[in-house]
Amino acid sequence: MAESEQKPDVVDAITVSQPPQDVAPPSDQKGVEKPYSIYTRSEKWLIVAIASAAGLFSPLTANIYFPAIPTMANAFHKSIELINLTVTVYMVLQGVSPMIWGTLADRTGRRPIFLACLLTLCLACIGIALTPTSDYWLLMLLRCLQAAGSASTVALGAGVIGDIATPAERGGFFGLYSLGPMVGPAIGPVLGGVLLSGLGWRSIFWFLCIASAVCFICMVAFLPETLRRLVGDGSVVPKGIYRPLVPLVGRGRQDPSAPRPPGRPLTNPLRLFMELDVVCLLIFTAVIYAVFYGITTTISSLYVEAYPFLDETDIGLCFLAIGGGMLFGSLTTGKLLDRDYRRMKEQIMKRAAADPEKRLTPEEAVKEEYFPIEKVRLRTIPIYLGIFIVCCAGYGWCLEKRINLAAPLVLQIIFGYVVIAFMNSVQTLIVDLVPAQSSSVTACNNLIRCSAGALLVSVIDLIISAMGVGWTYVLLAGMSLLFLPTTWLVIWLGPRCRAKRRARNAGILSR
Repeated sequence: MAESEQKPDVVDAITVSQPPQDVAPPSDQKGVEKPYSIYTRSEKWLIVAIASAAGLFSPLTANIYFPAIPTMANAFHKSIELINLTVTVYMVLQGVSPMIWGTLADRTGRRPIFLACLLTLCLACIGIALTPTSDYWLLMLLRCLQAAGSASTVALGAGVIGDIATPAERGGFFGLYSLGPMVGPAIGPVLGGVLLSGLGWRSIFWFLCIASAVCFICMVAFLPETLRRLVGDGSVVPKGIYRPLVPLVGRGRQDPSAPRPPGRPLTNPLRLFMELDVVCLLIFTAVIYAVFYGITTTISSLYVEAYPFLDETDIGLCFLAIGGGMLFGSLTTGKLLDRDYRRMKEQIMKRAAADPEKRLTPEEAVKEEYFPIEKVRLRTIPIYLGIFIVCCAGYGWCLEKRINLAAPLVLQIIFGYVVIAFMNSVQTLIVDLVPAQSSSVTACNNLIRCSAGALLVSVIDLIISAMGVGWTYVLLAGMSLLFLPTTWLVIWLGPRCRAKRRARNAGILSR
């Protein structure tokens, strides 16, 4: 029997995945596998930290605006509903624009698109800060430009992690990276309230202008190009705008003679919605994210009603509870994901070594096409979701019965932790499934979850008025529970879907 026929398609429920050729680690002439990236561990952390700082602007720009809505309604002589419309158009662009920028980043490079997004955000903030209060139309237009610039940084950062990190270390990097995008909704209203009360509503946009300009300068100076179709493992020396002014990372390890990797055709990101395993994860994430947004956006109104002794500053500080939980979660869950990956790898290698038929060597058994990545990433999701559901329902009844303020704050902390743990696990898996389109698939994720969040936010007050606070959050908890089977569905479907993508991509690359 031929050697290829002796190797099984499955090793303990392990089947084939899709390692794109432009992402797979190269080998030298002796067949020894080279490192996935030329960057050291500390250099990777620096790159991810810069990307995470940029990713903070998407939710921060959206949420820092909330405390200023009544003040801006008076300044522009418009109703609250018309000023809220600027929030709606922002959320629409927040979902749509990453589909464009993310696809371009997968084709033309991360660095130039990062810079274009931050420059757009900075200029839009200057425009809003200088907008005459008689020009409401201009405020609407510039809010759209703000969203177009800020929202896409989330997808771009995920693409950077997919470029420089192997599946074994992506969990830890996503832990740091998600800190910016997920903590923004918690600290945004607090920061906005402080600026509003001290310096007026225009100071909010001057602050965003200065912050985005500083981030832009840091990226121009330090961020290298990471897209593997342009620089490979980082050893290819890029030219022009692709080169940082101060090359802090990868120095001495780049090869001026290294050939540029072969190009790949531009892929329509909407085709990712045809991938069943990816779509299941996107819908699951959207539901959890919508519930999270439903809780954060009602904190102010519900706390004022339940605890009338709180002033505006006190309510702003209440947002820090959920932010603290997310901060702790981002620092720990990434390490847990990496640990789970290492443990599964060790187990598979031991089983392969002990296999009497020697169908696969230990090194072959842990290759991407055999590794059960879905099982590794989703192992803890049922636990996180169980805690999420209990906290959601309990939080609603604490506010309904006006239990001591400490109770809902503690639940907020736990809620923040499990939300970030859930998002880290699923986002890491999404990039693992299609690493060659990491920015595009993250943009798809952003589109679906922002749409779901906007939908729930638009009706959450109506639901609370009809059902009461307690039963509203029981309803949201039950809605989350309905999607728990998605975890096992993806574990079952994922390997088959990866095998199809691998076969399809092999056909494309062979043409």
